[in-house]
Amino acid sequence: MSFLKPVLAAALLGLTALPVTLSPNVALADEITTYVSHGAAIGGTDPVAYFTEGKPVAGSDAYTAQHDGVTWKFASAENRDLFTANPAKYAPQYGGYCAFGAAMGFKVPVVPEAWKIVDGKLYLNNSLKVQERFNEDVPGHIRNADLNWDIIRDKKPEDLKDPIVR
Repeated sequence: MSFLKPVLAAALLGLTALPVTLSPNVALADEITTYVSHGAAIGGTDPVAYFTEGKPVAGSDAYTAQHDGVTWKFASAENRDLFTANPAKYAPQYGGYCAFGAAMGFKVPVVPEAWKIVDGKLYLNNSLKVQERFNEDVPGHIRNADLNWDIIRDKKPEDLKDPIVR
């Protein structure tokens, strides 16, 4: 039941706990630095498509790559090749965890539809409602999330019980 701690933390922050949060495919204990659901980063969504198509696009089992011990899926071989040539350019910030959650000191699951590219970097959030909160102070939330990520990067989501106050 340790998977409930991030869900409870998300509820306290006003984040939406989505069904994917409780999916047996969600990696909480083993994948510490990259959020994985349904067996792939971003739940199988192509990270390059956010930049090339301006929207989330489902990746395919036919086009995959391994990066940081995680499977990434892509909509095309071209997107896969762009990613493998420069993963830091396309991979979401904070290991693909919720940017607003990271700003509060938590690792919270995301939905592919709640996203924003800022200064060439991809930020994901837990829900469209949380995305609205993130958008209220994007520079401030990114600054706090960057500082917090150094603290929470190597911690398991269930070990993060209290928000970091800044």
